[in-house]
Amino acid sequence: MMNVFTKYNGMVVRKSIQMVEAIQGESDILWIDLLHPSIQEITYISKTYLLDIPTKEEREEIEESSRYWENSDTVTINTYFLTRPNEENILHNETVTFLLSHNILFTVRYSEFRVFDEIQQRVLASPKNFEDGYDLISKIFELRVEKDADILEGIAKQTKELRTAIFERKESEVLAKLSKMQVMNLSLRDSLFDKRLAVAALLKTNKADLEVKKNLGIILKDINSLVEYTNVNMNVLDNIQTLLANQINIEQNKIIKLFTVVTVAMMPPTLIATIYGMNFQHMPELEWAYSYPIVLAVMIVSTILPIVYFKKKKWL
Repeated sequence: MMNVFTKYNGMVVRKSIQMVEAIQGESDILWIDLLHPSIQEITYISKTYLLDIPTKEEREEIEESSRYWENSDTVTINTYFLTRPNEENILHNETVTFLLSHNILFTVRYSEFRVFDEIQQRVLASPKNFEDGYDLISKIFELRVEKDADILEGIAKQTKELRTAIFERKESEVLAKLSKMQVMNLSLRDSLFDKRLAVAALLKTNKADLEVKKNLGIILKDINSLVEYTNVNMNVLDNIQTLLANQINIEQNKIIKLFTVVTVAMMPPTLIATIYGMNFQHMPELEWAYSYPIVLAVMIVSTILPIVYFKKKKWL
């Protein structure tokens, strides 16, 4: 499906087009948003506007030359946008393609993004703020970075809660949350790195006006600060992982110490029981009237004495 935004008498009109032929009569186009485009739609847009739209494989390549390139007429950007593809609330990076040609913005995406819905509403509500495609893409990046900052704040808040949970002996829950948050933080950092590359490259192009570049410069500063924040957050998560490992080791050492004390305490009575369990014919103690309770008493005392000694030494 294609959403086509055209300028008309100082206003911007949106049309949702199902058939590619319906776009032929459109003029003064500001933005063409292709959501889950078909092969026919991609082919038509490519031929009509002389665009080289990246294939799925090209969109996912990580080389810098595959994330941003431009020629005399067109700027092409492949960059990550965060999304939640399932109900597990785990962030995932999805590639969105931006093409700028003759001041028209073309976007190719295969997922729903709240950012695009909000930008579309802004375009319709305040058309004077969007003179061309460069205004649009700068506002899209600006809003996306704001959303990334909100996500990062949420991760930081959860990180503080996670650090407290370590000392509440919830190791299994902490480990699961820790793994999830590390994945979220890494996805966010990858997304910020990718957008930083795109924004920095846009700042160098001579196709955007000074106002757009000024806005992009502010966005780049925000991205850099968020990247630093993600690095700090990753260090905190690593520290939590270390604390968790130490906590588990301490608990294991306590268990091993307990078993060691029990083993040492049981050695004297075990020795006594072993001696009197030998089947020798001449053992004078066997003929004593009170030999059995005496031996039992000695075994009990020999068990208690090591435990008392360990407690005095504060080994228990």
